[in-house]
Amino acid sequence: MRGADEGKMSATRRRSPDKSIRTGSRPGRFRDRPQVRMSMSALPSLFTIGNMFCGYLSLASTLKENYDSAAIAIGVGALLDMLDGRIARMTHTTSDFGLQLDSLADLLTFGIAPAVLALNWGLGSANLVEEVYKFGWLASFGFLIAGALRLARFNVLALGPGERAASRSHFVGLPIPAGAGVVAAVVHFRNAPVTGSAAALVVCVLLIVLAFLMISTIRYPSFKDADLRRPLPRAALVGTAMLIVLVFFFSDIVLLVMASVYAGSGPVARLLRLLGPAAGKEAGHRPARPDSRSDVT
Repeated sequence: MRGADEGKMSATRRRSPDKSIRTGSRPGRFRDRPQVRMSMSALPSLFTIGNMFCGYLSLASTLKENYDSAAIAIGVGALLDMLDGRIARMTHTTSDFGLQLDSLADLLTFGIAPAVLALNWGLGSANLVEEVYKFGWLASFGFLIAGALRLARFNVLALGPGERAASRSHFVGLPIPAGAGVVAAVVHFRNAPVTGSAAALVVCVLLIVLAFLMISTIRYPSFKDADLRRPLPRAALVGTAMLIVLVFFFSDIVLLVMASVYAGSGPVARLLRLLGPAAGKEAGHRPARPDSRSDVT
């Protein structure tokens, strides 16, 4: 009888798994969770480092006069910059360290690299008038300074109390990746360097306009509220697929149009709000508050 009871008890142990296995109380499980958490937190930084590498590659290509490769490197950096923030939000690994690292990478890839690219591509010809070349130095350096100020303001707003949720739907001023994207799209569209003084002046004016848009308070959509985990409608899915195909076959035209439309969407929306009847009624019946956060969030 004792042997039969021991046999039943051993069979019962085999049929019912250990509770420590079900509840995850094995010693190794607790060590694995912080390691997985640390690996997930390093993933956005890897994309940021890739963005920084694109900026370095763009500078090296510009010095070798491979202007189209430099422009493409800036475009790839913009894609990586968009992914690192989204991955950090999806994995809940956002941190102040990642914010500062991302700003340093953005200053290199979207500040220094496009400024040097525009200077060498648009004003590197020996046929230019000396005054035009000096004006190009001023314009390209102004683009860099405006980009740095834009990043500093973004960091202040992001670290401020209550500003994270308020700034999810829009940016204040043209984002520096979008400004660099316009420069890269123009270079990718033309490819050949600028030779005439008139065309060089157009490049200078473009840099000044982009610098003004970056330090302005004009709002631009951020698309941070888009949830990629939800299934896309069929129309949006087909439109995205068609856009990818168009970029693949006609990248020079499509990217220039996309960058120009986004850069111009902010001023056009501001103008429509100022000229709209609703804006006129609100301006006539309700006084503006000087301490309102409408222009800084």
